[in-house]
Amino acid sequence: MDATGFVGGKATDGAQWNEVINPADTAQVVGRYARSDAAEVQAAVLAAHDAFRGWAELGATARAELMLAAAGELERLAPELAPTISLEVGKVLAESVFDASGAAGLLRAFAGLADLAERELDLSDLPTSKPARAAKVRRVPVGPVAVISPWNTPVYLTFNMVAPALISGCSVVVKPPEAAPLAVTAMLHRLAELLPPGVVNVVPGTGAEAGEALTRHPLIRCVLFTGGVASGRKVLQSAAGTVKKVSLELGGNDPALVLESATVTDALLRELIAGSFSSSGQICYNIKRIYAHRSQYAEVVEGLRAMTAGLVVGDPFDSGAHMGPVTTGMGYERALRLLADSEREGAQVHRTGTRAASAKWDAGYYVDPHLVTGLPRDAELVVEEQFAPILPVLPFDTDDEAVAEANRTEYGLGSSVWSDDPAHAETVARRIEAGNTFINTHRVGASVASVPFGGMKQSGLGRNHGEHSLAACTEEHAIVHLVGDELPGIGRWMNLTTEGKAE
Repeated sequence: MDATGFVGGKATDGAQWNEVINPADTAQVVGRYARSDAAEVQAAVLAAHDAFRGWAELGATARAELMLAAAGELERLAPELAPTISLEVGKVLAESVFDASGAAGLLRAFAGLADLAERELDLSDLPTSKPARAAKVRRVPVGPVAVISPWNTPVYLTFNMVAPALISGCSVVVKPPEAAPLAVTAMLHRLAELLPPGVVNVVPGTGAEAGEALTRHPLIRCVLFTGGVASGRKVLQSAAGTVKKVSLELGGNDPALVLESATVTDALLRELIAGSFSSSGQICYNIKRIYAHRSQYAEVVEGLRAMTAGLVVGDPFDSGAHMGPVTTGMGYERALRLLADSEREGAQVHRTGTRAASAKWDAGYYVDPHLVTGLPRDAELVVEEQFAPILPVLPFDTDDEAVAEANRTEYGLGSSVWSDDPAHAETVARRIEAGNTFINTHRVGASVASVPFGGMKQSGLGRNHGEHSLAACTEEHAIVHLVGDELPGIGRWMNLTTEGKAE
């Protein structure tokens, strides 16, 4: 399968191509993507600019109807493309099916927010609005939007940015992820064919080439980015020259705090494992480190070791596998280095899980699930995001200590608190520096669409989900009718007249 550009309603051909490999068998090339250069990015942005006004003036209700019709088409396409996601990313097929279905689900969800997309508030009756005769605030689309999406959940996370931009009235230019561009580009091509030309444009390519040209372009009014912290910094720096809106959902080093008031049950352990090892540990708000109260620490560690022994690592198309390989060679090498570093630092590194016969262990980026104990609190595996199935588990003695350890990193995306006492859990949760803190859960599905999602500190800027995503793609436009003679300081101008004005 090839991933080509789509500009102004037409597919484009690439002059240069990069290969996409299968992380479960790195000798297998599963497709290619065209390397869009600065000229193609320029054409895509101009197409989006030309299409923007007509799309915005169509109105949110009409946009929603087109999005709903497109959702039906993409829903039919999803089963065909789910296996491609597994070939690109290495996720087990069940996770890829969920990913692929996200395109239709998100188009429908944001189409349902059409009224909010064009919300207009009348503030005339507020006491603080005087001396205005009328004061209204309307939501207007910001203009052409650049979407730069990640490889770990390529379809779902791309459409989580594309869908709110479209219902808001923005045209979009999407740069798919380099490691996994195939399925999402096919989805975007089909969406672009179903909407007016230029509303959706696609520029596959590298971050250094296509991404840089896109984020710097003066006609792009907003950048929506999901990815790692280092790449997010580059996006922010690149966008600064033209002072555009930027929304960044970046990485996390999410702590899970098992309090003294928690009972260590099989249900709790299953939740911790699901929140840590899904997608081979490659989800931005997966659990990245567990802190357990010292009175339960041994029980938590032994319980996790016993239960993770049942995790099956295998080929993504093996129906019995819980995990496939990690996605990139760089991630694979880093995972191995983190394990070696932990052993050199005197930690106990516990390899766990079961290797399925289906996996080409020597040919793919497979990493066994690991639990690591006895680590120094400033070890890289503790203070940095690992993005691999390697989980450090550390003890604490007091709630104050647990909170301090949770907050000591520069990350602040997700977190969780585990307790039988909801009041105790919430008291601790309120002290954690994170955009989201879950209580007695921490996995995919925990962040519901009705609440904002995003990070504090270096885990990002802005929030998404629902109306919060609309805010990223729109500006507030105030229209005020003032009563002139009631304005402060008007008196000293009252003696001005037109009498004596020069002929």
